[in-house]
Amino acid sequence: MTIKVGDKVPSITFKHLGSDGMEDISTKDLFEGKKVVLFAVPGAFTPTCSAKHVPGFLEHAAEIKSKGVDKIVCLSVNDAFVMDAWGKDRGTGNNILMLADGNGDFTRAIDLGLDGSGFGLGARSQRYAMIVENGTVTALEVEDGPGLSVSSAENIVSKL
Repeated sequence: MTIKVGDKVPSITFKHLGSDGMEDISTKDLFEGKKVVLFAVPGAFTPTCSAKHVPGFLEHAAEIKSKGVDKIVCLSVNDAFVMDAWGKDRGTGNNILMLADGNGDFTRAIDLGLDGSGFGLGARSQRYAMIVENGTVTALEVEDGPGLSVSSAENIVSKL
């Protein structure tokens, strides 16, 4: 069943390439006691994701954090090395935490997967954004198809 507002996020461990190498970050560590904006993309380095989605959240990072958000997270069904390289390429720095859902565990658990095999992408994530407060989803915006509208930074700012 697809996650919805009012649901708790599932217990999953993400991968992140930190300064000391590969790190595990659990959903408990990420969300417990915090307000987090998480946006997910079908793939790192893909056109809409690189040209619009990540740049929008970078542009609005200070405004988002000024509304009590502890962390902005970008999630993709890519490996941690790709997410790290993409973050460096996009200049996310400390503004956006680039997390890997390499095996798609979180994406499957919240039922927001996307079959990108027609484009040679395999199993991926739909494009969405959510606000999570202390582990509970308080807002969820899932795109109906290609493009970027409801999961944009501008729309999420209006939900904070």
